[in-house]
Amino acid sequence: MRIVLVGPPGAGKGTQATRLAEKLRIPHISTGDLFRANISRQTELGKLAKSYMDAGNLVPDEVTIAMAKDRMEQPDAEGGFLLDGFPRNVSQAEALDELLQTEGIKLDAVLDLEAPEDEVVKRIAGRRICRNESAHVFHVTYSPPKQEGVCDVCGGELYQRDDDSEDTVRTRLEVYHTQTEPIIDYYRAQGLVVTISAMGPVDEVTERALEALKSGE
Repeated sequence: MRIVLVGPPGAGKGTQATRLAEKLRIPHISTGDLFRANISRQTELGKLAKSYMDAGNLVPDEVTIAMAKDRMEQPDAEGGFLLDGFPRNVSQAEALDELLQTEGIKLDAVLDLEAPEDEVVKRIAGRRICRNESAHVFHVTYSPPKQEGVCDVCGGELYQRDDDSEDTVRTRLEVYHTQTEPIIDYYRAQGLVVTISAMGPVDEVTERALEALKSGE
């Protein structure tokens, strides 16, 4: 299967992408991983992306698209892939369509993970991370430490990342609504969107997604 995974920050895309890719036996292609891999290997695309990032600028769509194209052409992606974080806007979605058409292939589904905005904010803003190298993660509501502010594992101090603050999370959500959410309507017009609730235990969400994808075939 060839799948695009979408959903707001905090909907659990990273977790579900990994699990679904394993269940479906297709590679999980994440834009974050693509950037890190290309920069680490010092590819021409990696150097180009780093030059924009070092200058504090957004990496242009054409660079992101080129990285995704290169990854989708690898042998392990011949039988399908799961895209996570790409496309991020309608122009990228249009470019992806053109790319796939050139290759004579098409998407099978766009899996939309839905979660209420207040829940998303609660999930992210409640995260606390250990300052020590292990960086163990806790949550003030869902997996609180035995002692507030102290890591159960190593006794290190727990802190909230700057980008996990409620104000920052709401800003990230606004960016998602403005830039990324429109691709859902773009793909819905093609009959590709499968929407599921991202609420509940991780295993249940995974099974819900697999059933939805199967039903949408």
